[in-house]
Amino acid sequence: MEADLHLHTTASDGRLEPEEIVGLAVKVGLDVIAITDHDTVDGVAPALAAARAFPALTVIPGVEIGTDVPHGEVHVLGYFVDYTDHKLATSLRRLRDSRQGRAQKMIAKLSGLGMEIEWRRVRELAQGGSVCRPHIAQALSEKGYVSSEKEAFNKYIGRDGPAYVEREKMLLAGAVKLVIEAQGLAVLAHPADITGLDELVPELEAAGLVGIEVYYRDYSSDTIDRLLAIAQEYGLVATGGTDYHAFGDGSEVMIGEALVPQQSVEQLFALADERSLELIRYH
Repeated sequence: MEADLHLHTTASDGRLEPEEIVGLAVKVGLDVIAITDHDTVDGVAPALAAARAFPALTVIPGVEIGTDVPHGEVHVLGYFVDYTDHKLATSLRRLRDSRQGRAQKMIAKLSGLGMEIEWRRVRELAQGGSVCRPHIAQALSEKGYVSSEKEAFNKYIGRDGPAYVEREKMLLAGAVKLVIEAQGLAVLAHPADITGLDELVPELEAAGLVGIEVYYRDYSSDTIDRLLAIAQEYGLVATGGTDYHAFGDGSEVMIGEALVPQQSVEQLFALADERSLELIRYH
């Protein structure tokens, strides 16, 4: 069973429409994918609809939520969420609104640095989805202020950059709770660089966390072994995915190349079945 459980679409900062992600997943031979856009589930329904043409592909409804911690930001993935849940939609809308305000402030800061980009163009790049920093990076690249989007992050809009602006984020435990209340399974995203991970994991496990990303993008074997040991210690599912956005800049790990073990996928499905999540929602 080939799976990629961390994919982004144009609903947030991915470059491919949900239908295109489904088509690409089929093309590369994936059996299971999860649509996990930032602070939105708007890409889920189109992906599920597109997957009806491919009975061998299972699409898991998901989301990726940014949370606030003392030393930065930690992301929580929600799998098998009820993407029609009203409370989930309201909470995610508030987070998306904060992204828009943040983006406008970043554009103002960039202007003060002599780099003029238009809010209208950033919105166009977002294609009606959640406005994220990669859209600003793309606008900077289009204007020739940077040679790549990676340079935009490194020099200007990364956490230590002169145009960086904080945004409203949910508390970590609140994100786990939101996923659970939306009938989902909460998983800690790309945890290798999280400060204080060893202390954080038991707290989150007690709050309802069921997994952590172990097989992520281009993690080294040493990193995978370290995270796998943590997962085993606390009885968490070791999930994984490429965090694919289709940036097309040559630096991205391609969809399906995170090599998530079949056992991990089966454990995740077993948990969904155990908790009587509505399997009909994921095709």
